[in-house]
Amino acid sequence: MSFTLDHVVVAVTDLDRAIADWRNLGFTVTPGGDHTNGVSHNALVVFADGTYFELIAYRAPVPENRWWRRLTESGEGFVDFALLPASIARDADAARARGLDLVGPSPGGRLRPDGVRLDWQVARPATADLPFWCADVTPRALRVPEGDGRLHANGVVGIARVTVAVRDLAASAARWRRLLGDGAVRVAGALVAVDLADTRVELVDARDAGAAAHLAGRGEGVVRVALAGLRAERLDPAASHGAALTIEPAAARAGGAPP
Repeated sequence: MSFTLDHVVVAVTDLDRAIADWRNLGFTVTPGGDHTNGVSHNALVVFADGTYFELIAYRAPVPENRWWRRLTESGEGFVDFALLPASIARDADAARARGLDLVGPSPGGRLRPDGVRLDWQVARPATADLPFWCADVTPRALRVPEGDGRLHANGVVGIARVTVAVRDLAASAARWRRLLGDGAVRVAGALVAVDLADTRVELVDARDAGAAAHLAGRGEGVVRVALAGLRAERLDPAASHGAALTIEPAAARAGGAPP
């Protein structure tokens, strides 16, 4: 499999306020800078396993942007997640050959607060039950800080599980197979499981109470994220700006035990 989890996107109305609140939850937050489109800026919460949260806020309305629309219409919270491809051009060709509707690769970029310019390419599927892809043009270490910025007072070391609310499990499983290939997707009762290196993606439908509420209020997409850490804990969604987060002992993810 050529993909790993890259990051999960949380849209917020006030970036400075979100940074302060996430720091109060025990996360180390690194200001990210301004996107080259001129309408958004972000901050990053990067983990030891290389995954991260992107906190994004908008400086101006962007009605054509799905993230902005979801933030405006449904409030703060998860708006998307991204995979890191091995080769975005090759992987896009392979996914299209399997029948996936995909737009891109398209250019993107950001200017960090220290003046360093970052560039990447993105490819986006047509439906919100699938992640977009983010592939670095400049070195990933410039986009995703290394070192002490990956250490967190709350002991979190990575993203263990991303749960995605979908309207039709069978249809979403088929789209994921077009994205990743047949062997990557497993049906496990009332959910579909996809293992990406150290992170599991789980697809759930309206039989899951959290997914049902999410589908009614926000549509398909990330409904909750489980983090690998020192102890079991559920974080206050008001403090995390609408992102439903739990921490589970890091040992629980070892071996990729079935859900």
